[in-house]
Amino acid sequence: MAQSDFKRILSALKKIPPLTLEGRVTKVTGLVIEGDGPAASVGEVCRVMTGPGQSLEAEVVGFRDKAIQLMPIGDMTGLTPGSRILATGQPAMVTVGPGLLGRILDGRGQPMDNKPPIPDATTYPVKAAPGNPLFRSRITKVMDVGVRAINALMTIGQGQRVGIFAGSGVGKSTLMGMIARHMRADVNVIALIGERGREVREFIEKDLGPEGLKRSVVVAATSEQPALVRIRGAYVATALAEYFRDQGQHVILMMDSATRFAYAAREVGLSIGEPATTRGYTPSVFAQLPQLLERAGNWERGSVTGLYTVLVEGDDMNEPVADAMRSILDGHMVLRRSLADRNQFPALDILSSISRLMNDLVDKDHLRASGRFKELLATYRHNEDMINIGAYQKGSSQEIDQAILYFPKLINFLKQPFDEACPVELAKEALIKVVAPMGASEGTPPIR
Repeated sequence: MAQSDFKRILSALKKIPPLTLEGRVTKVTGLVIEGDGPAASVGEVCRVMTGPGQSLEAEVVGFRDKAIQLMPIGDMTGLTPGSRILATGQPAMVTVGPGLLGRILDGRGQPMDNKPPIPDATTYPVKAAPGNPLFRSRITKVMDVGVRAINALMTIGQGQRVGIFAGSGVGKSTLMGMIARHMRADVNVIALIGERGREVREFIEKDLGPEGLKRSVVVAATSEQPALVRIRGAYVATALAEYFRDQGQHVILMMDSATRFAYAAREVGLSIGEPATTRGYTPSVFAQLPQLLERAGNWERGSVTGLYTVLVEGDDMNEPVADAMRSILDGHMVLRRSLADRNQFPALDILSSISRLMNDLVDKDHLRASGRFKELLATYRHNEDMINIGAYQKGSSQEIDQAILYFPKLINFLKQPFDEACPVELAKEALIKVVAPMGASEGTPPIR
């Protein structure tokens, strides 16, 4: 065969569309699309044709008898019986690159800020294995979050995973915005999962601000979007954090909220026929939580420090998602409505909060001062009712007398204006002054 004939045949072959595996829609029940094919694996992305030249992205979530089950990532308008289902052969991927900083993405990882496409982009898998635990580096460096109460009394480290537990309207998002503004990390990745649409712009402009946005990537999957989009939004944000981590950077991943991720996972589980077990949650919810949370951590090239808000129903700290999150995370901060009602911001209940790594991160003086602070506060809180009604007689207990004397200073220490930052060094210095014996710290500047 002449070389010219070979090139002509090769050119013709390239024009032939590749063989595509496809099936047909046979049934739609609620959020689930069922079809008689194609042969695709769980987690694979398919295209469902909804009209001439129009398609809907869907993900394979399971099988029933010989039917394939898919969950849509978008609106199902236009879907009809017999619509074609095309397999892509690929899992969900997200576009990543250094140009992500300052950008706002939707739950699928697509820009939603009307700016140009991401330059110098590559792709990362949305769902990835957490990694070999032996390749994790030990957490030895303090992560400065700029909040005095956290830096001083529940110090967290680079690569630690911490939950912010609170009921609705107690200040979780505001605290996250404060940390995003003041913390010392290379990159913020912020995931707003299941939030009200109104709150997205409000958080970006009011809580995060222009300076915070410059070193942040925001992923927003609001409450009206399909369950799979809300789930994917959490995985997309984690994949973006992993990309920056692999560039050797220290990343803080903030997710508001992990509870709404669990709600979306429950919605998917119930739709495909999983049994409801613990208070209506399906078993897959508690399987997905560690798969998501364990991807944060300290690794050889960089770190991902995770902060996850947990919405506790009726302020019940022992509800299933909150209980599961506490068992996975490396610490938790509890916000109390009663403290917010007293105009204490942030409304951190220090006595119910803990950082499991603080003992390994701070020196003995810092640890001793933190312990003394908590002893004084716990003594006052335990006897608060008796003190307030006048039943306590001064001099009956030296420890209670000291707690009453120190209490105003302790509360003043815990309060911090939203727009002020307090680095770890200043937080430690202020803590030691607060718990110093009365008279030893006279003349020192007051805590603002």
